[in-house]
Amino acid sequence: MMDLKRMDGVKVLITGGLGFIGSNLAHKLVSLGAEVKIYDALLEGYGANLANIREIKDKVEVIIGDIREYKKLKEVIKDSDVVFHCAAQVSRIDSMSNPWLDININCVGTINVLEAVKESSKETKVIYTSSRAVAGLAKKLPVDEETPPNPVDIYGADKHVAEMYCKIYHRAYGLKTTILRLTNCYGPRAQMKTPRYGVINWFIKMALENKILTVYHPGTMLRDYVYVDDAIDALILAAQNNEAVNEIFYVTSGNPITLVELANMIVRIANGGEVKIVKSQKEWELIEIGDFYATYDKIKKKLGWYPKTDIETGLRETIQFYKERWSDYLL
Repeated sequence: MMDLKRMDGVKVLITGGLGFIGSNLAHKLVSLGAEVKIYDALLEGYGANLANIREIKDKVEVIIGDIREYKKLKEVIKDSDVVFHCAAQVSRIDSMSNPWLDININCVGTINVLEAVKESSKETKVIYTSSRAVAGLAKKLPVDEETPPNPVDIYGADKHVAEMYCKIYHRAYGLKTTILRLTNCYGPRAQMKTPRYGVINWFIKMALENKILTVYHPGTMLRDYVYVDDAIDALILAAQNNEAVNEIFYVTSGNPITLVELANMIVRIANGGEVKIVKSQKEWELIEIGDFYATYDKIKKKLGWYPKTDIETGLRETIQFYKERWSDYLL
């Protein structure tokens, strides 16, 4: 893997920096010497948690604010060298029941970030954290950057629209935008109170509480899970490499497993819980995409990135984290 460079003195803003991806990113950036600002709305349910930055709270600046508040966002962004845009409405289910919220956060919020950068400094790099939901129902596997987007839910559609905004602002105004589509990301510092924002951490919660892990029938759907530390390395590499400007990359493990295999692995590692296959709920059937996995060939070729953490190792580290920090995430 291409080594990450030191970032001493580099001014970084992370939108959604108290959430899962954003907080892990903040930890890594602090270790590289960056001057980190976190901008987060602390919206209930989405995983923002001050416990996520406990170890670095004296080394980052936290600003409570919403990306839908343009004037405030513009003021915060103006001195940034890099903006990691991680703030988002992240539930595919919620995007179907409340599409207006998804549009306001994922589309209007992204326009606000891009406008703020355009008005302050076109030299600022914008790294946009997108999603494999953009691909949706893929006609061919593995998915790559040339696969036509085919989202099946409002979330995937709005993430694709936000990607197009990034592309347009690069072409029209010269903004240095890069898009990374993360596949199913897991690891420490994710919320565990609901399965609506990621199944792995919910399964871990169930296993540690010695409860039933329910897998929707038939349980053989393939998914591609990437460990958060690997995803963070990809985001930072994209910010450090000018070859990433105006590019889209999939960030993926490249090694899919079935949902039932995943659940059984978690039960074994956590030494608790039981796997049960059940009939899927209608709200999930509406947005089911079947098998999904992608290739990381492009980002490996351009940036030298590849996933270092296999699923067994990643699950062990994640489960150990929650065992030690149970009260921060579940009480």
